[in-house]
Amino acid sequence: MIMAHQTPERKPISSWILFLLAAACGLIVANLYYSQTLIGPISAATGLTSGASGFIVTLTQIGYVLGLLFIVPLSDIVENRRLVTLFLIVAFCALLTASFAVSAPLFLAASLFIGLGSVVAQILVPYATYLASGPNQGRVVGNVMSGLLLGIMFARPVASFIAGLWKWQAVFALSAAAIALLTIVLHRVLPERKPEPILSYGKLIISLGTLLKQTPILRRRAAYQACLFGVFSLFWTVVPLYLADEFGMTQQGIAWFALAGVGGAIAAPIAGRLADKGWTKFLTGLAMTVAAFAFVMTHLVPGHSMTSLALLVVAAILLDMAVSGNLVLGQRAVYSLGNEAKGRLNGLFMAIFFIGGAVGSSVGGWSYARGGWSFTSLIGVIVPLLALAYFFTESRASLKVGSAPRSTDRRPQE
Repeated sequence: MIMAHQTPERKPISSWILFLLAAACGLIVANLYYSQTLIGPISAATGLTSGASGFIVTLTQIGYVLGLLFIVPLSDIVENRRLVTLFLIVAFCALLTASFAVSAPLFLAASLFIGLGSVVAQILVPYATYLASGPNQGRVVGNVMSGLLLGIMFARPVASFIAGLWKWQAVFALSAAAIALLTIVLHRVLPERKPEPILSYGKLIISLGTLLKQTPILRRRAAYQACLFGVFSLFWTVVPLYLADEFGMTQQGIAWFALAGVGGAIAAPIAGRLADKGWTKFLTGLAMTVAAFAFVMTHLVPGHSMTSLALLVVAAILLDMAVSGNLVLGQRAVYSLGNEAKGRLNGLFMAIFFIGGAVGSSVGGWSYARGGWSFTSLIGVIVPLLALAYFFTESRASLKVGSAPRSTDRRPQE
């Protein structure tokens, strides 16, 4: 098994380091979402068609998935600070390239590497637990995840505001500058963490398949979140185009719309507290129902009136609530499986649901080009309902959170 090298005495993590890790996760993961509200101007500048515009977001998410599967496991065998520094440099170079890209192939290639470098956020989250003392680990993870979720929620409105003031290229240039500064700070202040490489990298990667096969909670939670994150990505890929085409919104208007969606982040801490009280099963079904209803809401008032726009805002908030709440439920379930394979379990969970996001982004561009918002929203209703049907097959006894984690952790390492 893989055991992190521990120092004899583990001091409580300082407030400064905790704030830095939370801010770093937010700044890094935001890179995955900047392009969602900029699809229109980026497509126009690089010559992408409306049908292919979804690949802007899709390739970023594919890069992130590749990082989750092949880079995050390295944190179990490679010194973490060095790993973080290396891939932040990758993210910096990709962001800088995106800010100067004038052709679709160059921008799409940069998008892939932006996703690959941004996987550092998923190295820092478990890294924080290694710095924290036992009784404080829950608080530390919660605070770091709050920073990450804020980065996700604020990325879209911030990108639109900046693009409205200057141009979309400024978004990536400013992010590159922020990542460069962050790289220097993290390299200077983060303590080293040197894992003991009991397994080789090849065996570590092979063990991912064994973990997935032997962990039903992981498979289910990842599938649920993949469906919800898929329609989330579909929504935010298409909505900027829909708002510009049907409501005549500028980038500033789209920014204010995206800012309203930030309200959905309140579901994360609420879901965590209720899950601690045994409400996980009910909240999971509720999240899927709310996600489907969010798309239905957009058709309650036809036309392009202020009322229909208001319903679209409410739908965005509800969808964000469903996705962020279910994410916390899924991570709680996966983290309950034990510490020995936590990095790989988290990597698998995130990779699977980001594959769902990549598919959703790609389908969004295709569906909007062929059937407009009506066709897109129909897909948005069907997918959560399919997840709900799968959820109803769940066996409470066999998928109880925290059940049989020991065998799951041991077998991949035999």
